[in-house]
Amino acid sequence: MENNLVEFRKRHGYSQDRLAAKLGVSRQTVISIEKGKYYPSLPLAFELARTFNTTIEELFVYEGKKE
Repeated sequence: MENNLVEFRKRHGYSQDRLAAKLGVSRQTVISIEKGKYYPSLPLAFELARTFNTTIEELFVYEGKKE
């Protein structure tokens, strides 16, 4: 699953540390999400969307099963 988290984070002026503090997670968690190594829980995904005033679908691109 790809994501646009880096773009949204930079557009809204958040450092990884600041975003981590706002979400109550570690900076490593933010880095892992940005790199696609960790998928956030649904509540965390909603909090990310709320933080950037957008939707989960705008942040995360689900590629789904290709036929």
